[in-house]
Amino acid sequence: MPAQASHRYARIAPRKCRLVADLIRGRNYEEAANFLQFTENKAARLMEKVLHSAYHNATHNQDLPGHRLVVSRVWVDEAGGSGIHGKLKRFRPRAQGRATQILRRASHIHIELDERHN
Repeated sequence: MPAQASHRYARIAPRKCRLVADLIRGRNYEEAANFLQFTENKAARLMEKVLHSAYHNATHNQDLPGHRLVVSRVWVDEAGGSGIHGKLKRFRPRAQGRATQILRRASHIHIELDERHN
């Protein structure tokens, strides 16, 4: 059974997070941790924390061997779903006294680690 960790309502757009998620999908734990450590953006820092949490969940709670763990699934959802929850509404001034709405989106980051079968 895979070990899972998630970060809900992360203050970053899902589109930016998915770029980093594609880097680590399918890799073993050590390689994924190295990718995230040397990738310089906010999404990598957030995913690194979730990856370490999933690793410790796997080794402590489920007694899976740490050297055989692989990132089986990584997915990023937009926080809020059909409602407005998880989105901050901001306004930017425009010409002729008007204002334009800006939605600051949030993400749910999920990572699953599973044992590699040889």
